[in-house]
Amino acid sequence: MQFAPLVLIFGVFWFLVIRPQQKKSKELQNMLSQLRAGDMVVTQGGLIGKVAGVKDLELTIELQQGVRVRVLRTHILQKYTPGEGAKSESKSESKSESKSDKDEKAS
Repeated sequence: MQFAPLVLIFGVFWFLVIRPQQKKSKELQNMLSQLRAGDMVVTQGGLIGKVAGVKDLELTIELQQGVRVRVLRTHILQKYTPGEGAKSESKSESKSESKSDKDEKAS
């Protein structure tokens, strides 16, 4: 009887924290294993580039024509879809514009 609350707390903790993190980790490992030359990626440092070469533990990423860097495969954050960042920026800009418009109208 004394262990029932602990088991319940662990169960909730498992489903809310541990399980989603394990799923996300598996998805990342799967994405990293499927990277091929030509894929656009984002590094943990925020660099965006096209995969030019693939080795076991490292990738060669072309940041700009003639500018290539070697990066460890584990430092790739995600695949990049062009236009993805512009959507989030335009939403934040429209929110800030509408707020400033409301402030001006109130004055």
